[in-house]
Amino acid sequence: MKGLVRGLAWVVVPVELVLVVCLLAGASLPADVLVGVEAVALVLIAVEGVGLALIYRRGGRAAVRDVVPEPVRRIVGHELRVLGSLALWVARRRHGVRAGDLAFGHARDQAAMLYGFVFVCVVETVGMAVLLRDWPVAHAVMLVVDVYTVVLILGIHAASVTRPHVLTKDALRVRQGAHRDLRIPLERIAAVRGERRFTHEAADGVIDLPVGSQTSLTLELTEPVTAVGFLGKRRPVTTVRLHADEPERLLSALRQARTAPSPSPAPPA
Repeated sequence: MKGLVRGLAWVVVPVELVLVVCLLAGASLPADVLVGVEAVALVLIAVEGVGLALIYRRGGRAAVRDVVPEPVRRIVGHELRVLGSLALWVARRRHGVRAGDLAFGHARDQAAMLYGFVFVCVVETVGMAVLLRDWPVAHAVMLVVDVYTVVLILGIHAASVTRPHVLTKDALRVRQGAHRDLRIPLERIAAVRGERRFTHEAADGVIDLPVGSQTSLTLELTEPVTAVGFLGKRRPVTTVRLHADEPERLLSALRQARTAPSPSPAPPA
């Protein structure tokens, strides 16, 4: 079954890509060919879905991980989190913020840019609809792509709004939308300072989480924490640069949390 699922994945993706490229290039494909290719692709996707369901039923997530490469799982997971963030945004709820936790937003400085992208995408959708009005199949394909792009951009902003940085009694959870989530124990934070930066060069042991091309806080750690990249690459980091809508408030809360007295030990029985 695992070999079948892998084989179907190698068939479905190239077939769909070839079809889309032909349509966008203006190739005139017979209706029978279009219907046939799409029908075969849908059948293959359905079979693959059933196969994954059976594998999950027999072996759980571990079995699915053996079949689906980690980069693919992470890309799919990211898009699901982005789309789920839209529902949280509409419901005015936040992810991972419990009673007693302090939340610090980081979406404000990218809002104008992302809304501008949405406007450009809407204009482009209208323009493509006019240009492709005589090619209904290509028009339908592009319409789906354009609408999904608008939804995805809104979801990226929604993920930043609904997934703030979270300060708990023992850790700081640093996030960047739906694709970065880093938990830093408070005892590992050696120093924290306000530092606004607009340029970020790659360096060993340093992770930059800019919003709107800027970071406003820098954390220095006594021990490394593991940062997981978008496609699953892991590396230890001892310096974390992040952005917050209210960096002074987060800086003050972190300093207070780090200097808070430890709870008194219980008296001996």
